[in-house]
Amino acid sequence: MSHQADAKRLFDSRGYTGATIHNQNPVHLLEKPVRDRIIESYYWKEQCFAINEATLCDRAAALTFIGGTYGQQKPTPFLCLAMKLLQLMPERDIVLEYLRQEEFKYLSALAAFYIRLTFEAKEVYGILEPLLGDWRKLRRRTRDGGYALTYIDQFVDDLLTKDRVCGTSLRKLPQRTVLEDLGVLEVRESALGEELEGLDDEADEVVEVDVNGGGEEDLSTPERNGNGVEHSDSEG
Repeated sequence: MSHQADAKRLFDSRGYTGATIHNQNPVHLLEKPVRDRIIESYYWKEQCFAINEATLCDRAAALTFIGGTYGQQKPTPFLCLAMKLLQLMPERDIVLEYLRQEEFKYLSALAAFYIRLTFEAKEVYGILEPLLGDWRKLRRRTRDGGYALTYIDQFVDDLLTKDRVCGTSLRKLPQRTVLEDLGVLEVRESALGEELEGLDDEADEVVEVDVNGGGEEDLSTPERNGNGVEHSDSEG
């Protein structure tokens, strides 16, 4: 097929003169064995030929799971579309729209994966960290061909902390604390941290009440019965 030959020429690093990402042919952000399996796959040949940013959006909206390769190293549609994004290199605003739209969660996941592959470290943290509060469910295709349940926040956490996601070796991402020390990023305020501080404050108040109360009963305060009605020993 001629389009398959054209794809192979595009993915060949020799004589490549197009736009680059991280100083290399963008599709080479995926390893060669993965690229080879993708261009030989049925999904790539039938669903990824002659599509643009708009039709790719339609393909991504129809996805039902994420993942890398499975079974006999068969690439998932998710991974095929990721490589197509690398080939298309859509404008930044388009990628952010993919990410932030709320109707199609697998399109958001695909955009997050693309951002992790192609954006600089400061932008990766700044753009993806808000998704750590996104608890929408995702299905993930496992290497043995089965499925596992995950969530967008967990997927994004993997992108920020792991070196390999969806069968793909990711470019080394500096630790957040290193970028904070260099002044590249501000210290991130964790919502969980605020909740823990609230619990600590409540615990301090309880300890203070116990210490000041001294265990003595205040006889001036009327008792309450089980119905919340005040009564005293003098009542007949």
